[in-house]
Amino acid sequence: MLTNKFSKILIKLFLHSAFWTIVYFGFTYFLGYGSSETKYVNLFSAFLIPITMALSYFLMYYLIPNFLLNKKYKLFVLYCVYALILSVYLIILSILYGLVYLVDLKPENTSPLTKTLPFIILGVFFVTIIAVALSLAKHNYKSLLQNEDLKSKFLETQLQLTAQELQFLKLQIHPHFLFNSLNTIYGFALTKKDEAPEMILKLSNLLDYILYQVKKPSVFLSDEIKHLKEYIDLEKMRFQDSLQVNFLIDTIDNNKQIAPMLFIPFLENSFKHGTQIDGVLTVDVKLTSKENWLYFEVRNSAKRNTESKDGIGLINSKKRMEILYPNKHELEINQTETHFFISLKLNMNGFKSPKNEK
Repeated sequence: MLTNKFSKILIKLFLHSAFWTIVYFGFTYFLGYGSSETKYVNLFSAFLIPITMALSYFLMYYLIPNFLLNKKYKLFVLYCVYALILSVYLIILSILYGLVYLVDLKPENTSPLTKTLPFIILGVFFVTIIAVALSLAKHNYKSLLQNEDLKSKFLETQLQLTAQELQFLKLQIHPHFLFNSLNTIYGFALTKKDEAPEMILKLSNLLDYILYQVKKPSVFLSDEIKHLKEYIDLEKMRFQDSLQVNFLIDTIDNNKQIAPMLFIPFLENSFKHGTQIDGVLTVDVKLTSKENWLYFEVRNSAKRNTESKDGIGLINSKKRMEILYPNKHELEINQTETHFFISLKLNMNGFKSPKNEK
């Protein structure tokens, strides 16, 4: 770090020295154009350089940072006027000194310059303006870099917060889904059903999917469908003859990848909030795809007068899709007198995985 800082100081000194060397030769050419007194003009230019440097650095390192950039415009203008008056006075003294004292107080030895006093003053101010302009350009460049850095850090922080929110939503889904599944097995255990071992096996597969596979940012569509079917089988075992599920899958590309646990919460909501009509809860599930769009529909029997609130799984799924598929999904939820509808349209190429999501 010290070496890097020392190198920057050396580079800065070199650039400043190079700039003022160029200014010196510029003054010499400007003041001595058409004159044969090269030595005299060089010495005369040397008297103007300190004044020009002092005025430039005073503006660059004091007035501009403390007043102009802090929007103290009145004080900035006032001090600029003071600085210009003082610099004009010093320039005139330098010219008089150069005209008289450089020739040993012998007027007959003086070599009149090729430029008048106003041109010399304007020349000094012109160099000062260039120096200040370069300083402001450097400041603007640094500001742009700082703004880009801040913007980058801000976006990175947003991504981290989004990933943490998404992970929190997943953690909410896990115990909720597990609670409902264990209730199903508990009911089988009470009645000592023969299907209990098969149900435990299916639940084991689902738990493996939820606890391990779901940690991945995306899974194959075939895996999601497989565990969706296993969940339906579990519910069929629980409801027995009081549940009728129609699951239609058409033109699906199983190699496509989607975020895990997108469909099960919607299906779970239909089982939890659905209503049996004539002793049967009817659930129709349809999954199709067209080009890069995936269509998922769930319709279950329900009565309008039945109080139906979105469960934790459904609410969290909405939030997850807003995070993972921003502006790349359409979700519609409707209810009629006899049915409850959920329709999801998803762009499978619009998946956005937040940074640091696991």
